[in-house]
Parts: sequence; C-alpha cells; structure tokens
Amino acid sequence: MDGHTSTALLPESFQGTRDDIAGQMGMVWQQIKAPVIVPLLRLAVFLCLVMSIMLVVEKVYMAAVIVLVKLFGRRPEKRYKWEPMRDDLELGSSAYPMVLVQIPMYNEKEVYQLSIGAACGLSWPSDRIIIQVLDDSTDPVIKDLVELECQRWASKGVDIKYEIRDNRSGYKAGALKEGMKRSYVKRCDYVVIFDADFQPEPDFLWRSIPFLIHNPDVGLVQARWKFVNSDECLMTRMQEMSLDYHFTVEQEVGSSTYAFFGFNGTAGVWRIAALNEAGGWKDRTTVEDMDLAVRASLKGWKFVFLGDLKVKNELPSTFKAYRYQQHRWSCGPANLFRKMVMEIMNNKKVSLWKKVHVIYSFFFVRKVVAHIVTFVFYCIVIPATVLVPEVEIPKWGAIYIPSIITLLNAVGTPRSLHLLVFWILFENVMSLHRTKATFIGLLEAGRVNEWVVTEKLGDAKKAKMAAKAARKPRIRIGDRLHLLELWTGAYLFFCGCYDVAFGNSHFFIYLFLQSMAFFIVGFGYAGTFVPST
Repeated sequence: MDGHTSTALLPESFQGTRDDIAGQMGMVWQQIKAPVIVPLLRLAVFLCLVMSIMLVVEKVYMAAVIVLVKLFGRRPEKRYKWEPMRDDLELGSSAYPMVLVQIPMYNEKEVYQLSIGAACGLSWPSDRIIIQVLDDSTDPVIKDLVELECQRWASKGVDIKYEIRDNRSGYKAGALKEGMKRSYVKRCDYVVIFDADFQPEPDFLWRSIPFLIHNPDVGLVQARWKFVNSDECLMTRMQEMSLDYHFTVEQEVGSSTYAFFGFNGTAGVWRIAALNEAGGWKDRTTVEDMDLAVRASLKGWKFVFLGDLKVKNELPSTFKAYRYQQHRWSCGPANLFRKMVMEIMNNKKVSLWKKVHVIYSFFFVRKVVAHIVTFVFYCIVIPATVLVPEVEIPKWGAIYIPSIITLLNAVGTPRSLHLLVFWILFENVMSLHRTKATFIGLLEAGRVNEWVVTEKLGDAKKAKMAAKAARKPRIRIGDRLHLLELWTGAYLFFCGCYDVAFGNSHFFIYLFLQSMAFFIVGFGYAGTFVPST
C-alpha cells in the first residue's frame, strides 16, 4: 500500500518541483531586473546609440566628399601628373621602367591558368617585365601543373620565374617577402601583385605605371575589383554591394582627401623603394597588405586609387569560404590597430589630421565600431528591450540612423537597390562572425593569426559540383549546420514571439525577418553548397 502511494505521489512531486523552480526563477528575475538588468541594458543602449552616431556621421561625411569629388571632377589624372608612355627612339625599351609581377598562390588548381595567362598577357616591353609565380602549394600534383604552365609561357619568350620554398612561414606575406629577395628583383623599379584569381586587362600597366613615374611621392597605385561571379547566387550579390561601397566610397575618399587607404593586397602597383622604406612585408597579422600600407603612409608616401581601372576576380561563393575570409578581414585590422595605434600617434612625418583619419575613421569607426554596433545593437540589445519594456530606444536610433546608413551604402551598387532588405539581414548575420573576430584581434586571443586561403571554385569545379550534386542528392545534416547562427536565430525568434504576446513595440516584424535570416544561414542555405566527398 505504501509503495502504491509513493508511486502515485511521485508525478505530483515532480510537478510541484517544476512549479517551484519556475516560480523561483521568476522571483529571481524580478529581483535582479530593476537593480541590475535595466541599468545595464540602458547603458548598452546608450553606448550603441553613441556608436551609431559615430558611424552615421562617418557615412554622411564620406558621401559629402564623394559628391564634391564628382561635382568638381577631381579625377586622379587631375590631382596628379599623368602622361601616357611614349616610345623613345634612342633609348628603345630601356626607357621603360622594369616591372615585377608577383602571383602568390596556394593549391590554386581551378584558377592558376587564368591568373598566369592574364599576367603573361600584360602589354609591356618583354625585356622590361618579369612574371614571378610564388607557389606555396602543398599538393605535389598541383605544383607540377603550375610549373608546367610556367614552362609553357617561358617557351613563348615570357620572362617567367617559378619560385617555391620549403615551408609556408608567414603565409602570403612570407611568400611575397621571399620573392623580393631574388637577385633579379634588384633590377626592378615597381612590383605588381595579383592574387591567383585576378585577371588584369592587357593595358593595366599602361594606365597605372605613369602615376608612379611622374609623381615621385606616390608609393602605391590601387585598381578596383570587378567581380566575374557576382550574379552566381544571392550571397555573391550581397558581397558585391558591400565591396562596391568599399571601392566607390571608402577607397575614393581616402585617395581624394588624405592620399591614404588600405592596400587591398592585390591589383595594386608598389614602388619598390616605398615598399622597402616601409620595412617590407611583415606577417605579424593576417592583413599584411594593410600593415604595409599603414607603415608606408607613416613614411610620407601617397596612394592613388583608380576607380576606372578594374581587374576581374572571383567572389567566394560558398559560405564556409566567405566566413573564413571575413574572419581574416575583421580580426586582422583589429589586431593591427592594437599593434600600431601608439606608433601612429607618435609619428612625426604625417600631419595631425592624417593621424586622426587613420586612427579614428580608418581603424576605430570602420574596423571596430561598425562590426560591434551592427551585431550588438541590432541582434542583441534591440531584441532584449522587448523583454525589458522599461528600457526604450528612441525612434531616431532604431529606425532613422539605420535607414540612412543603408541608403548611403546602396550608392555603390545601384542595380541592387531592390535587394536592400536582404543585404541588411545578411550583413547582420555576418556581423556575428565579424564581431567575434574583432574581439579576437583586439584581445589577441586564440585564432588571431589563423590564415585560411579563400577557396576559389572556378568554372570547371562548379561544373563538377553540379554533376556531383545531381548524382548524390543526399547530404549529411552536419555539413550544413552552423550552431552560432541557429542559437542567435532562436533568441531573435523568442523575442519576436514575446513581443507579439506581451509587447507593443512592433519590433516583432524585424525580429522574425532577422531570425529567418539567421536560420537560413544556420541550416546551410546561403551561397553555393559543396557536398562532402
């Protein structure tokens, strides 16, 4: 009888315990809400609003500069001396400067022929140009293919050098640094760098080199990127929107007003004297290109951006490749900021105005604040105010500022205006990884020097993927799941449901849309999917 009584009472005990736990949690929440949660959330809202103001002021300022540049026709050819190269009957080809073209690559099976072919096709006197292929490939088959391609071009009379090394120390920076040590480089005046998927037009050197010849204080000429696969999927369209803004606005403003911007690591021409004076390539961060640009700028060298000179290249079309790229592009600048901020402040060669631009605008606002406020404010703080209605966000901070920032960003890619909503949602999702990477860089945490080469698929591999997907429609769920996105999506969805049930802020419309974006990415439906072998 006692046994039956105990059995009957056991579920009721569990029920009572569960009610007690829920009640206790509710009591704890009420006790800490007013003295702890509300003040902390108000502080977070205040800080996010301050960062939002900093960001929108920077965006409006750059927009104003671009308008003035367009109105007054301040093209590079008008700001700097530029004359087309002409033949000299007496000097012949020796009148032309010696140019080194570097192509760093790592297991680039899909695109190595395109990049080597484009570099060898550059129009320039054949005895005044050297093509240097820096192959860090670890796959012996690919190394043999690249070497054979170099030999094929050499048989056509092209001065092409195939260089390898025993290790990958320093990754791309290490390869470029090692390449500059070769004896034949001492004869060169300028060095051009093209990543393995970049395909310059034949007239690239004719249009860029004159800026360096006629302006001895110019150390770098940077060309714009043109994306050959921007229409491949929605994710590549989103990337195009962000990168077009970077080139048409950020790079143009830096070039027009301060003669400084961050070197993009490829599609640029360096004066070798400027590169050497700056200390050459360093591998202390994952943004060796930006590192070199900042150091060269501190030596007084000027940079020119040519928005009309475009070089074709490939955007990462798989989410995995894009995520690794964004980690490197967000972590590296934050880490470089940490390492160089005092050096910039103490520099005597550049003006105070330029120091303020580099420290505040270039690094702090664009490389730190922009990432943090996008994720923390729009994906954490705003949803949290739904759960804590005592904390309110002014309409100008929640609606007007984001709208202005979004519209100004659309200037770079007018053809994608109809995709603005998708761009906002996607950028907020990616801000999760960018914010994490930014803190890793600032704190020099575990993955601070992680370098993963961005995978290029090329047309051949994409065709193979399509055939493979047709043959193997079944895939493993684990290949597609991204837990951070799923957890963030669940949080946003919960806040949206809570707002529908108990709130009156109408944030649930945004919260449900944003949670859907996180779920889509979290379940692996962003970009091109590559099935496991």
